[in-house]
Amino acid sequence: MPAFLLPHTVTVKPYTGSGAYGPTFGRPFTVRRAYVEDRRRRVRATDGAETISETTVITQPCAAIPAGSEVTVWPGTPAERTATVITSSTLDHPSAPAHLEITLT
Repeated sequence: MPAFLLPHTVTVKPYTGSGAYGPTFGRPFTVRRAYVEDRRRRVRATDGAETISETTVITQPCAAIPAGSEVTVWPGTPAERTATVITSSTLDHPSAPAHLEITLT
């Protein structure tokens, strides 16, 4: 996917499970090429429940980003916010640019 279509940056803290004090996360990493779209839509979570997604993030295929991970959108800016991953889906088709679509709460 061309770089000019992915002008945003996000930071991901991958969900690793649940501990005695709540959810646990792996080492954070930054995705420098992303497209962030603030659009409300209904999605089905991995557990089958329907929920509302406020933000969709599209990136080039990268490390796995499981449901429950925390994503910080536009880190270091006044509009910075952190949200939880509802779903993460990869599209890899020979006739379309491969990408990862992440829906956030």
